[in-house]
Amino acid sequence: MSRSAGFRNLIAILGVLTAGAAPLSAADGAVISRASSAPPFILVGFAGGFIHPDNPHHGPVQLAQRIRKELPAGAYLQIFENRHRKTAFKAILNLLDTDHDGVLSRAEKARAHIILFGHSWGASAVVLLSRELDRAGVPVLLTVQVDSIAKPWQSDKMIPENVAEAANFYQPHGLIHGRSKIRASDNSKTQILGNYRFDYRKAPVNCEGASWLEHVLAPSHMQSECDPHLWTQVEALVLQQMLPQPVMAAIPQVK
Repeated sequence: MSRSAGFRNLIAILGVLTAGAAPLSAADGAVISRASSAPPFILVGFAGGFIHPDNPHHGPVQLAQRIRKELPAGAYLQIFENRHRKTAFKAILNLLDTDHDGVLSRAEKARAHIILFGHSWGASAVVLLSRELDRAGVPVLLTVQVDSIAKPWQSDKMIPENVAEAANFYQPHGLIHGRSKIRASDNSKTQILGNYRFDYRKAPVNCEGASWLEHVLAPSHMQSECDPHLWTQVEALVLQQMLPQPVMAAIPQVK
């Protein structure tokens, strides 16, 4: 099978698996208000496949719902469809441009505290957005990829040097399975926290709201989307960037 044919098949499978995703509220890409100061933290998540960013059964959406309760005052949190990466990029620049002159100064860039996370195609979007921010001179605190799937014209393996820390969670089974290893383009600037392997053939999880097609066509990839243990570890990584150490002591750490 040619690469292009394989990708068409992958699109068809992901389309079938995610076609029934029902929104809870408005779509992503909301207008960002003009603030006089940058948010203390900017958190951007990307949904996988063709999943709507308000799907209540999707890992990044559930994570956002949980950590929203822990966010410092003024922090920004938004889940985007993976195809709306450019919208997310513009939103971040807009949030950082506190003097509204259309150009980010060195001081405005230095105030950036950005955390990116995503699943499947959304995980690949995390890496691509990081590279766009790198070209703009904007630092990123943390990137988290969960069962990362890159489109043929993309690469989700190499983490750019503007990222301080990066983590990769993956499962190895099935037609759709995530990248097993990520690398830093500059080890002196980026710490790879780990490439964490999950095996759902040995330890299956129940996914509420999953269709029978998901169970048949991509069961392990589906489980990486809803695994509470995996997403609790992602949550711990995110909260470590924002909460004081005494608070973090009570939160389970990534192993």
